[in-house]
Amino acid sequence: MLETLSNEPRDYAWGSPSAIADLQGRVPTGGPEAEVWFGDHPGSPARLGDGRSLPEARAEAGNPPLPFLLKILAASSSLSIQAHPDLAQARAGFEEEEAAGIPRDAGHRIYRDDNHKPEVIVALSDPFRALVGLRPVADTLRLLDGLGASAGVERLRADLAGTDASAALRGVIEEVLSGRAEDIVRDVSDAVIDATVPGFEQELDVLRAIVRDFPGDAGIVVALLMNLVVLRPGEAVFAPAGVLHAYQDGLGVELMAASDNVLRGGLTPKHIDVPQLLRIVDTEPGPAPLLIPAEEGDGEVFDPGVPDFLLLRYTLADDRVTVPLEGPAIVLAASGEVSVAVAERDVTLSPGTAAYAQDESSVTLSGRGVAYLARPGRSA
Repeated sequence: MLETLSNEPRDYAWGSPSAIADLQGRVPTGGPEAEVWFGDHPGSPARLGDGRSLPEARAEAGNPPLPFLLKILAASSSLSIQAHPDLAQARAGFEEEEAAGIPRDAGHRIYRDDNHKPEVIVALSDPFRALVGLRPVADTLRLLDGLGASAGVERLRADLAGTDASAALRGVIEEVLSGRAEDIVRDVSDAVIDATVPGFEQELDVLRAIVRDFPGDAGIVVALLMNLVVLRPGEAVFAPAGVLHAYQDGLGVELMAASDNVLRGGLTPKHIDVPQLLRIVDTEPGPAPLLIPAEEGDGEVFDPGVPDFLLLRYTLADDRVTVPLEGPAIVLAASGEVSVAVAERDVTLSPGTAAYAQDESSVTLSGRGVAYLARPGRSA
């Protein structure tokens, strides 16, 4: 089976008013357009061209829910700082909240399902900026050296001192998110507004936007501790379990395990459970986890090594590429015009539109443009 796949954009406040509409070549809705979901997740299930929802089509064929969710994401301001549990943590947390009788749609519910949520995002815009992982402490101390000597900045510098960087970072995150470091939040916020620190120009640009959009939020300090990643089109970053991340601005293709488990660490009015976050967060500092694609057949593969998904990219120049499938697949056109064919059925995709293939051994891509194909991972 091959059918087109469509959905309406989600109107989260951080969404871009124009990026997704421009990609799809249509008039903007007039509000923020943050994400378009191509999958069967109950939060926003996509619809097939024949009128059925994707969950209906899979259920009618006797298939379980998809293990992955593919999205177009467009940010014009920071998403919440967040991390996701690993599989064991998700199962334990879900069971605890189920036993406690917390409704799954409650605002303070954390584990809405029993799955993990590793995720990959590939930039479509130039640039796509994101905060991912905790920066080496020595580099953060160099940044702090340019923020003056206010009491809050000096306190933060002292808190980060010591031989155990992971423990120091964990302590700072716990301190600021628990509301015991308002002086640090205030003084850091004031300092970044006019600061000039060689080598940290883009970091300060991002921090100034965060201070403007989230005045007084404790997440400002958490953001200061994080790596800034500036992606160019086709470049990707992977956020595994426990890694703090917050996309800042830009347009991208995002692929993740099908889960809605989010533990927040600031830059949000939503519920933050500090003890739960500290149970799952990885505070080991290091470089951002960039994901470099590898050549595979006629395309490139972004494979983070999880069983739920992998993402393939094909750059077509009036040629034909046959892609073998192992399970269901979703094809998303990122540019140009892409034809997707199986047996005697084919559909043509324009940028920002998608097709779904089920129970097919392969699909053939042709045309001129760039297509992304999402499918289960190798060990699924």
